[in-house]
Amino acid sequence: MTFKTIRHALLAGAFSLAFAHAVQASPDHPVIGIVVKIGGIPWFNAMEAGIKKKSAELGVKATMIGPTSADPALQVRAIEDLIAQKVDVIGVVPNDAEVLEPVLERARAAGIKVITHESPKQKNADYDFELASAKGFGEAYGKRLVEALGGKGEYAVYVGSLTVPLHNAWADAAIAYIKAHAPDMKQVGDRYGVAENVDQSRSTALDLMRANPDLKAFLAFGSQGPIGAARAVVEKHEEGKILVMGPFSPGQGKKLVHDGVLTGGYMWNPELAGEVFVTLGTMVAKGDKVSDGTDIPGLGVVHPDGHNLIVNELVDINKDTIDDLAKMGL
Repeated sequence: MTFKTIRHALLAGAFSLAFAHAVQASPDHPVIGIVVKIGGIPWFNAMEAGIKKKSAELGVKATMIGPTSADPALQVRAIEDLIAQKVDVIGVVPNDAEVLEPVLERARAAGIKVITHESPKQKNADYDFELASAKGFGEAYGKRLVEALGGKGEYAVYVGSLTVPLHNAWADAAIAYIKAHAPDMKQVGDRYGVAENVDQSRSTALDLMRANPDLKAFLAFGSQGPIGAARAVVEKHEEGKILVMGPFSPGQGKKLVHDGVLTGGYMWNPELAGEVFVTLGTMVAKGDKVSDGTDIPGLGVVHPDGHNLIVNELVDINKDTIDDLAKMGL
């Protein structure tokens, strides 16, 4: 038996124990299992807090599953286990939208409702919700970077993975904005799929700085990307010379913002996303319809685009807002 097989078996056992207890404890209430990209990082810790808070308010059983790495195979295994446990709703923040399509199809065939987040147009989902439109989010960062660099200079782009649709949609929108409004800016290489891992983000930044002495900025989509790139900038004493921006957890990046290394950005509240998973999950489990004009707590009034529920709830991250955001546990 390989280490990977053993790891999968251990994870499966943990999932089974958690949900066997949940299903047996309250069979008359919806049971919701939410699989995120990776466990143990601040962004998803905040999401878990929202899940716990809202499930207690609504009296439902909702639990978050955070795999040990951003491995799509681990998400598949977690979803398979939830199908076996016959939960009512499965929520997912996908690492690879295409890899999950078959297992999500099996979930729906078993009568389980599927909700995704950070994966617009996800196949085999009943709903996908977003707290920011992909185009608006990416363009906001593109505009901010153009203004910060005065429309000139080399920049590198990170995404969480080359298979995460939303991160790449953000990058597409940001790059398109930069090309249209600052043709003198040059992207270094292609995008780098390292932004879900702080160590990989740091080491990639170090490599890029060595290979590109005129590099002026990192634009990192994925909560660990800005942190890792900023640490590399500090390590090379390039504070104030190389800019770093992108969405990150305020508690994790607070010192880097105040030190002027992270130049801020935009985000949405992952705790609110956790609450929406439970609220929307409870609605669909009970058969409530979501139509144009439906008011969903956490999302507000929605105007569905197919099964996509997209609103704009952007939060500005800067030196004036970072402390209050960090106090919220984000």
